[in-house]
Amino acid sequence: MPVRTVATSPFADQKPGTSGLRKKVTVFQQPRYIENFIQAILETASEGLRGATLVLGGDGRYLNREAIQTAIRLAAANGTGRLLIGQGGLLSTPAASALIRSSGAIGGIILSASHNPGGPDGDFGIKYNMANGGPAPEEVTSAIHRRASTLTEYRTTDTPDLDLDRIGETRIEGMVAMVVDPVANYAALMETLVDADRIAGLFRRGFRMRFDALSAVTGPYAQEILERRLGAPAGTVINAVPLPDFGGNHPDPNPVHAEALMAEMMGADAPDFGAASDGDGDRNMIVAPGHFVTPSDSLAILAAQAHLAPGYARGLAGVARSMPTSRAVDRVAKRLGIPCFETPTGWKFFGNLLDSGRITLCGEESAGTGSDHVREKDGLWAVLLWLDILAATGKRADAILLEHWAEYGRDYYTRHDYEEVDATAANALMASLRERLPTLPGQKVGGLTIAEADDFAYADPVDGSVTAAQGVRILFAEDARAVFRLSGTGTVGATLRVYLERFEPDPSRHAMPVQEVLAPVIAAAQEIAGIARHTGRDAPSVVT
Repeated sequence: MPVRTVATSPFADQKPGTSGLRKKVTVFQQPRYIENFIQAILETASEGLRGATLVLGGDGRYLNREAIQTAIRLAAANGTGRLLIGQGGLLSTPAASALIRSSGAIGGIILSASHNPGGPDGDFGIKYNMANGGPAPEEVTSAIHRRASTLTEYRTTDTPDLDLDRIGETRIEGMVAMVVDPVANYAALMETLVDADRIAGLFRRGFRMRFDALSAVTGPYAQEILERRLGAPAGTVINAVPLPDFGGNHPDPNPVHAEALMAEMMGADAPDFGAASDGDGDRNMIVAPGHFVTPSDSLAILAAQAHLAPGYARGLAGVARSMPTSRAVDRVAKRLGIPCFETPTGWKFFGNLLDSGRITLCGEESAGTGSDHVREKDGLWAVLLWLDILAATGKRADAILLEHWAEYGRDYYTRHDYEEVDATAANALMASLRERLPTLPGQKVGGLTIAEADDFAYADPVDGSVTAAQGVRILFAEDARAVFRLSGTGTVGATLRVYLERFEPDPSRHAMPVQEVLAPVIAAAQEIAGIARHTGRDAPSVVT
């Protein structure tokens, strides 16, 4: 079929955020909406597009297959040389990053809204990743937005739908469309990072594990790697079939949404290890018997123990965490004598540090952990690294957690989310905080003394760029902290996130309830920000 040029007009709302363009499914279902945005991506990448390789895949959520077919036609019509497509339209985000890097692709289009709900009334998303496998930086997403804002036509073909379930090659208008096994390349990479034989030995000795794929994209990956290659018993992976609506569940790996896993891991006959991943496979939750391991603690433990795995036996160049993430990994970095970078929230900020060799591991409090093997956070990789550490030490996960606290101290940590807050009210709250920053130090609030208060800004040590207004930090003299920021991952209203932590060095106080220890910090944060007054909410929507 010949290439066809279709007249169009721009949509006013196609401005990508830190994780691409995320909207309700019904927004993406508007005529020309998907075509316009993908055309803007392709034209932004056009300098190196003709004859080049692109990667295409998604997390399997509602509208994924239809959007994949649209993207295939646009890619062919815009001169792409080779398009690598995950079988069934599936590619986890870290697997897409790995495939971009190993195939020499100039980039990839990933269809996902990550941990957001799916289904006809849920969310959908499209983002562009660069040749290094990482999310497009701000200058590229801004260019995509500028192009989408002025678009008058897009190019497509009328070719029949490609059979996404059959691995093989098809030629479409000069482009080679290759449907590939979505797991094979990723699994091979994992075998270079962890000792597969050592982990398999765990399962041969009767090690019990539960992995909840939350009816999302990591199900096939976890079944292939954990059950088939490493020998975990069948049924170790639950909710393993990716479903368009994630089985009606929220694909966010935290104690609230992975309720069944938490109940099993807190029970009397808990498995030896529990884990979960999210919609597109980039997040992870780690659960030891009787203990939820916060993402902040998980990052710190992996940093302290990574040398046990073959992929990290050389040691770590450095580590990085997002600003709201607890300071647990800072203490490990200090002990190891390596740098620790504090970045804004958003995985793209780790990219320069990874590419320049300044860091090896990085992570965010929102269940994201990664290393220099890809340029995305990677949920299943984190689980495999944990398993390798357990196999190398011969210790249970709960023992490793408690020993880490005893050695480094415990950073009690929680996040309070106020979801779907009126955007005007949320912005007013943040503006009020920023206006009062100079007057806050020295004030006493509920038994705590404010030592410092600022609006976090990040100067990139690689390219010198400065990113301002990344969240208000309140530091208390009592080695506690409260952070306030508005999240950019929701699709309705605004989400106010409040991060609260307090350091406790005394092992005799490490078994106290988290919310009890943090109660003074929580009360102080609510009073300082005037949360109830601004939002009308007397409690958060979600506590993790």
